[in-house]
Amino acid sequence: MPVSASSPTAVIAATGLFTPDQSISNAELVEAYNTWAERENARQADEIAAGTREALTPSSVEFIEKASGIKSRFVLDKTGVLDPERMVPHLPERSNDELSILAEMAVKAAQEALAAWGKPASEIGAVLCAASNMQRPYPAMAIEVQQALGIEGFAFDMNVACSSATFGLKTAADFIASGSVKAVLMVNPEVCSAHLNFKDRDSHFIFGDVATAVIIEAGDQAAPGGWEILGTRLKTVFSNNIRNNFGFLNNAAPEGIGKPDKLFVQQGRKVFKDVVPMVSEMIVDHAGELGLDPKGLKRLWLHQANINMNEMIGRKVLGRDPEPGENVIILDDYANTSSAGSVIAFHLHQEEMAPGDVGLICSFGAGYSAGTVFVRKRA
Repeated sequence: MPVSASSPTAVIAATGLFTPDQSISNAELVEAYNTWAERENARQADEIAAGTREALTPSSVEFIEKASGIKSRFVLDKTGVLDPERMVPHLPERSNDELSILAEMAVKAAQEALAAWGKPASEIGAVLCAASNMQRPYPAMAIEVQQALGIEGFAFDMNVACSSATFGLKTAADFIASGSVKAVLMVNPEVCSAHLNFKDRDSHFIFGDVATAVIIEAGDQAAPGGWEILGTRLKTVFSNNIRNNFGFLNNAAPEGIGKPDKLFVQQGRKVFKDVVPMVSEMIVDHAGELGLDPKGLKRLWLHQANINMNEMIGRKVLGRDPEPGENVIILDDYANTSSAGSVIAFHLHQEEMAPGDVGLICSFGAGYSAGTVFVRKRA
């Protein structure tokens, strides 16, 4: 819901992005998977011949690009992922006295956002770590980031899968509207490669690693520029069609360690069928509530899940095929980065827009969960 006229306006004042320096092309990923699958088929040759086990089907660059639109992905470690005898990234465990992997990524993205903001970190009143793939239950990554950046106030983690960033934006905007704080830092660190089953042909190509950061500030103290948040809406509907059972409860027993069903799994066709109409209707309805014509939106920054989903949602919302650049796609370079995807799209593709232009930051994913954040460019 939009805030009342008497409430402080929330503004997206700055954003930041941390991109790992390693990337994996589709061709590299396919070569590793096919080598592993060929060896696995050889190991199970007797069962395959007896008809008690199906042979693994090779992957291909063509299959990946048609299914997803993804051409490459950034990762923290490509060596382990591309080792057919491993197929898991090398991410050494750190001591409790060291900055955790997620916090380190988040701090780097936050530092870029703070530099763009031009104000000291001490003016931040709250830190939110909104992400899918949390490194641990507690202490909260947000509090670790808060300490690393020298921020007072309070901090906490929130996980709404791929919609975490839009849920975080609404939470931050609500803090601003209530007068709780004057500025909020939201970070979205995602180490998706640590949760992905690289031995599953149907999903081994989906995810990449990245971190984003957003500073949300009260409009009455914000510098010129930035984006006024016009309204936010959230929605959740329970579904098992996207699930990640990773965690200490499910992996405590030795026989549970590394089992495929403890990693990311999804039923892609069901997700597509369920989520596309739900999100499209939510966007149009929310726009109407705010007095906006969805067909007049200048930019869509959607969750970067799948190019086919994004293109269909774009057509349903705009009532036509989007013009180049209207429906931002960064999947080809970054792949699906869970909660960070819509923020990456916004961070990389908004500078050229004019004051008064209205756009939509939207996410959708496991839960099911979905969030819409309509924004207007400020002078």
